[in-house]
Formats: sequence, C-alpha cells, structure tokens
Amino acid sequence: MEKIQAMGFPKNLKDLRIAKGLGQAELAGILQTSLKTISHWETGYSEPSIAQLISLAKFFDVTLDDLVGMEG
Repeated sequence: MEKIQAMGFPKNLKDLRIAKGLGQAELAGILQTSLKTISHWETGYSEPSIAQLISLAKFFDVTLDDLVGMEG
C-alpha cells in the first residue's frame, strides 16, 4: 500500500489547518500531541496512526478520503 504522504496528506493537513486559522502549535494543543509531530506530518517525515487520522478527519469535518487525498 502507498504511504499516505504520496497521496497528498501533508499538503491537505497544512491546507486544512491554515483554513481554520491555526498554527502548528495550536493544532498540536487541540490534538494533544507535539508541535514536532504536526510538523513531521506536514513535511511527510512521519505519518499519523489510524486513530490520529480519524481524530483529524473529525476535527476538520472531512472524510478520511479527503484528508489523505484519495480519489475514488
């Protein structure tokens, strides 16, 4: 299976965060994770767990497909 960064997740996350007017640190606080983690997700250095993806999708009110950039 492809890594999620190949499907647009880092850019989608950054775009969604910016659209909500949040900085990385603010999003990290909301999600109870670290600034470093958010930064790594947005640069494609690391990927969130399935549980974290679900939390992100709920927070941004998007589908998982929209969050990770899958087209179907």
